[in-house]
Amino acid sequence: MAGAVPGVHTSLAELIDIRHRAREVQLFSTPSRRSPLVGVHHSRLRGRGVDFDQVRVYQAGDDVRTIDWRVTARSQEPHTKLFHEERERPVFILVEQSRRLFFGSGQAFKSVLAARAASLFGWAALGHNDRIGGLVFGDAEHYEIKPRRSKQSLLQLLGRLARVNQGLHVERTPDRDGFSLALRRAREVLRPGSLVVVLCDERALSDTAEQQLGLLARHTDLILLPLSDPLDRALPAAGLLRFAERGAQLELDTHDSDLRQAYQRQAEGRVARWQRLSQKLGVLLMPLGTERDVVDQLRDHLQQRGGR
Repeated sequence: MAGAVPGVHTSLAELIDIRHRAREVQLFSTPSRRSPLVGVHHSRLRGRGVDFDQVRVYQAGDDVRTIDWRVTARSQEPHTKLFHEERERPVFILVEQSRRLFFGSGQAFKSVLAARAASLFGWAALGHNDRIGGLVFGDAEHYEIKPRRSKQSLLQLLGRLARVNQGLHVERTPDRDGFSLALRRAREVLRPGSLVVVLCDERALSDTAEQQLGLLARHTDLILLPLSDPLDRALPAAGLLRFAERGAQLELDTHDSDLRQAYQRQAEGRVARWQRLSQKLGVLLMPLGTERDVVDQLRDHLQQRGGR
């Protein structure tokens, strides 16, 4: 779609150009800068993904288990070992491009927001020398790219992402099990220790999907990025609204305060469910909305995590 409307559809050119913006947010660590995601990008609990880096003087708050006793004995001063992420870790980007994301009242449709965020993580991972792969799932199909450490693999993922995005339109029939099926497929193909970046609609968290995420979290590290729009959270007091879909019609009186409050409570319930799930699984949750630039949102999340 050469004449893609900015914010409504994306293009491969836009997703490639995002590589320049990946420098604006430190998603992964470099030798000179430590990302707040360092605890997600490797799992010390599972004893993998870390390499010895250097020894320095022990500081308050350091893990006593990493004290280097030999250096401490020689210098008569406590020293601790530092570690950094192992290179070439598989990073798998699972990104939704369904009809329910083909909507937005902010800067971009949720489908475009998902594509931009996926591209940012892809370029950041490639710059970190990791292996990149992913799965693009929509209303009736999914497309899988196996993780490889090559720019070509990322371009293949972004190309497929752009094509599926450009094929979105309001007449498509939604597949409500698409997210669960994509998660099940990811469990089948991913090796233990992979980092999985999940970009999906905030409304996609069904009981089945929650179960699949729990199973996936047993052997991989997850970053959850549910997508929303301001109109997903609150209805405007705009009077009588009429909706039609394949012959069915619905009318809502948005001047009804009880209706608006019930709508808002339902949205708050979805937000709370994601929060409970991330706490239960011990994984990172970074919600994204269409009202703000994706780089700014990710930077804010990382700053908050770094502050903690």
